[in-house]
Amino acid sequence: MSEFNKFFVEGLACLGAGIGMIAGMGPGIGQGYAAGQGCAAVGRNPGARGSVMTTMLLGQAVAETTGLYSLVVAIILIFANPYTK
Repeated sequence: MSEFNKFFVEGLACLGAGIGMIAGMGPGIGQGYAAGQGCAAVGRNPGARGSVMTTMLLGQAVAETTGLYSLVVAIILIFANPYTK
């Protein structure tokens, strides 16, 4: 692989990693919305606090996995790019 092609592939990999990290905004928005709705539900029915909190935390954990997957893919693209070897 020529030197230009290697730098070109590395540049595009970094660009792709940056675009992929935009996926980190989705879980943040979703978790904020879930926490707000959980607080509203506990405010309406304080007796259901345990059930609401358990369900909310499970939903937030599932939502966070998409952000973590995008982080892993971005790190692989930047540091372990198989196309530049």
